[in-house]
Amino acid sequence: MAHSEHIVSGFDRDLEGIQAMIMRMGGLVEESIANAATALETRDEELAAQVRAGDKAIDALEEQLNEEAARILALRAPTARDLRTVLSVFRVSANLERIGDYSKNIAKRSSVVIQAQPIHGTSASLRRMARTVELMLKDVLDAYIQRDVDMAADVRARDQEVDQMYSALFREYLTFMMEDPRNITTTMHLHFMAKNIERMGDHVTSIAEQVIYLVTGEMPDDDRPKEDRTPYEQGKED
Repeated sequence: MAHSEHIVSGFDRDLEGIQAMIMRMGGLVEESIANAATALETRDEELAAQVRAGDKAIDALEEQLNEEAARILALRAPTARDLRTVLSVFRVSANLERIGDYSKNIAKRSSVVIQAQPIHGTSASLRRMARTVELMLKDVLDAYIQRDVDMAADVRARDQEVDQMYSALFREYLTFMMEDPRNITTTMHLHFMAKNIERMGDHVTSIAEQVIYLVTGEMPDDDRPKEDRTPYEQGKED
């Protein structure tokens, strides 16, 4: 009995360890989103460079998480909910890594946009959109730790707001380009940044769906509401 309890205790510590790493990785990604948006709005090239460099730490954590989760699968042979917990680590960390990549991409484009003549209001709009995704990520990580299906479902629904913000920005950028052709290059970079943030929202939503699966054993069976694509994107796949 003592030996069995020791094994269970060790397994619990393993599960707690990988979930703590998920939260650490999530914290780095939240910080990356905030800093990338702030670097653009404040035209801070040093902060943008910091975001690009910080992506290595996010990538390293994903690799470490995958190795640890694989080790647990091999040594502990978890069943039922414990197995879902370990498998969720692979999926959640992969989504976090992709969000970090999009944040890095925004920081890269910021270095170009910062050199150009600013277009009034565009950086602040992107900052608000990024903040929305950042808060969604914070909430979904809380839902993951607390095993809160309702909170995860709420995050999933809030992605529609991000889609609406993206569509509005897309139309605004078209107006800027038509009004002054000199804005085209900068505005195209801003559009790709907005698209990066929209895709971040999709990955946060994927994490929310993993939380629902983790708790219930089933993926949501209803299609997630998505706003109509912009004219530019209609007929194309992401």
